Amino acid sequence: MIPGMNKKQMKQMERQMKKMGMKMEDLKGVTEVIIRFEDKELIIDEPSVSLMNVMGQETYQIEGKSREVELEYEIEIPDEDVEMVANQANVSEDVARQALEECQGDLAEAIMKLNQ
Repeated sequence: MIPGMNKKQMKQMERQMKKMGMKMEDLKGVTEVIIRFEDKELIIDEPSVSLMNVMGQETYQIEGKSREVELEYEIEIPDEDVEMVANQANVSEDVARQALEECQGDLAEAIMKLNQ
């Protein structure tokens, strides 16, 4: 249901929508909606979700309080990469691993950084 509309207005709107080939329904039992971005998630807890179908095209309307969660990715660096950087830069494997972590796994950048 759309906030601010009484039941009579809602029924009138539903009749008009039906005439135009539109159908709208509330989805029951939705507990959470998550929208994922590259670096964060937008989480909507206890949302009110409506589905509108217009000539086969589905549109979702979501209402509720949202919160952002920053995503942290841990880069997995293979031992072979650590060994290669250590050999190329003539440093220990611990130093090579640290450089790779700082360069987010970029081999060439880590080697150049260590050779400066």
